[in-house]
Amino acid sequence: MDTQNQTHFGFEQVAETDKARRVAGVFDSVAQRYDLMNDLMSGGLHRLWKAFTIDRSGVREGSRVLDVAGGTGDLSRAFARRAGKSGEVWLTDINNAMLTHGRDRLTDRGVLLPAAQCDAEKLPFPSDYFDCVSVAFGLRNMTHKDRALAEMYRVLRPGGRLLVLEFSHVWKPLAPLYDFYSFKVIPRFGELVTRDEASYRYLAESIRVHPDQETLRAMMEQAGFEKVEYFNLALGVVALHRGFKF
Repeated sequence: MDTQNQTHFGFEQVAETDKARRVAGVFDSVAQRYDLMNDLMSGGLHRLWKAFTIDRSGVREGSRVLDVAGGTGDLSRAFARRAGKSGEVWLTDINNAMLTHGRDRLTDRGVLLPAAQCDAEKLPFPSDYFDCVSVAFGLRNMTHKDRALAEMYRVLRPGGRLLVLEFSHVWKPLAPLYDFYSFKVIPRFGELVTRDEASYRYLAESIRVHPDQETLRAMMEQAGFEKVEYFNLALGVVALHRGFKF
């Protein structure tokens, strides 16, 4: 097989055309227990990371926001509170199981938002439309990250900003302990809670092959973003990247 047509699925090399199907299988499997697993794996810290992201978003009354790979809707719900009735917040995800779970979860909480199943590499929205685009824990699963970043740039209006919250490269002295937790403890949680150890082993592997903080900043700059900066959270376990379109 031509290596130019291969990409990472965790540590495994797979055909680019096959990655989306296999990632979909992961999230089909874990959708119903996704929030519980996030709380278990992070000790609840994911809620603080998302709150930090919202605080850096600049979203206010009347803002238009696109939540890419929005999953179960945590960010969409918080954005909707800030954007208010005059704002517009879209929840999107490529995975139907995740999107349906997120939409239903928001509806149960009285939050009615437009939702769209779509590929981040081919966003079905007009250019120069949104004030803020966010993607939380979704970029590493995308086959062509450069195309996805270019699409997010396209749909942002001048003056708008992109927020990428993602697992990143941890502080080196912590790496051995983090590796043990990632490859021994998290898959065990996955087996006990979701009966799916393999999906959470993929999670640990996908983090290791995701671009580090500086590489992702360079990718965002190559997509056209300016004033790109990042904030390390939990000693680099997670990083928030922010860039602007001018």
